[in-house]
Amino acid sequence: MANFYFERECRTPYSECYTILEDDSTVGRVDIHFADTVVHATLNIGESLTTEGIQDLIDNIDEDLMDSVGIGRQEIIVHVHQGRDLGVFSTRDFDGNGGYQRID
Repeated sequence: MANFYFERECRTPYSECYTILEDDSTVGRVDIHFADTVVHATLNIGESLTTEGIQDLIDNIDEDLMDSVGIGRQEIIVHVHQGRDLGVFSTRDFDGNGGYQRID
């Protein structure tokens, strides 16, 4: 089993976002949204994870992140997107040019 761990990026009353790490390397991001009885998660991961690794990661997310919140739920829906990271973009004006700029 892989050694995944999570670093929280942000939290709202109904959602959380985490960077996913494995052995000090970023392997993805998960956004979790808590509805009444359903938890929706969007999992964005790199191309290197296998199907077995993805299942291990989903199990870890369920055990480490969703159960710890203490929200009773009847269903978890996980949308998995696998591909390469193209960067993080922001409207913060770093060089005075305006618009969206890559910040990583």
